[in-house]
Amino acid sequence: MRLPPLQSLRAFDAAARHLSFTKAAEELFVTQGAISQQVRQLEDYLGFKLFHRLPRQIYLTEEGAQLAHATTAGFSRISDEIERLMLVEETGVVTVSVLQSFAVKWLVPRLGYFREAYPDIDVRIHADDRMVDLRTEGIDLAVRFGNGKYPNLHCEMLMRDESFPVCSPAYLASNPGLKTPKDIAGHQLLHDATAVLDHPHAADWEFWLDGVGVSGVDVSRGLRFNSGDMVIQAALMGQGIGMARTSLAALDLKAGNLVRPFPQTVASNGAYYLVYPEEHLRRPRVQAFVNWLKQEVAATLREIDDDGAMAPV
Repeated sequence: MRLPPLQSLRAFDAAARHLSFTKAAEELFVTQGAISQQVRQLEDYLGFKLFHRLPRQIYLTEEGAQLAHATTAGFSRISDEIERLMLVEETGVVTVSVLQSFAVKWLVPRLGYFREAYPDIDVRIHADDRMVDLRTEGIDLAVRFGNGKYPNLHCEMLMRDESFPVCSPAYLASNPGLKTPKDIAGHQLLHDATAVLDHPHAADWEFWLDGVGVSGVDVSRGLRFNSGDMVIQAALMGQGIGMARTSLAALDLKAGNLVRPFPQTVASNGAYYLVYPEEHLRRPRVQAFVNWLKQEVAATLREIDDDGAMAPV
């Protein structure tokens, strides 16, 4: 049997609890006449009376009392489940897909701040450089480096990047001849191979040298890594001069673990983008994480600007 209209069941439930059409109308913000009409339509649908109507009083028939027991329990369960689901949406888990290098050198070191601000929201990080299907793989949002073209997804720029060489303080101290970009000739260069494979000119030596107006330097040799965070790690260990991006080097520069032998920077031809299906942003926990990300990026850009490592976006 098909269920009666929900509106009439809701009107009956309120009237049965209050034993009053007037009080039911006040609860549901409708007129007393609307409640009476909805209940009568329900009775017509069912084929039996639900209330005995007296001039100044109503009371339930036997069938009405049985139905009232069911509707009260049913609506109460629905209300409890909605409340539970809303609590899950406001707390629960946020699953984020990020590039491994961005996760290691930017996001993970800052997650403690999110935990302090939102202790009821857990974060799951998927460090994955491949393009994932956010809708089918259970991922709320992604941070990607590229040109911002992600079909059928909402995409907004999170942070631009600039490229520049970095090395350890000890490496710079032991190589006092590093004064100008031309002086990198003969030094061990650390390359981010993904800059060539996935993100052309994001952080490669030839692009940087061309950007600062230097030619004639052979940069074909050196160590190559398939992740920007490994370039940073090798530079921290004094293994050479790395071509880095501000997003990945900012914390180590601020802490003094890395230094820039030259002041010149070149803007990357890509940027970090926040990517997600628009419907995911309706989840309060996702909205909270997105807002926090934007605040942290703004703070990072201020720090970089103060340190002179990057011009404002």
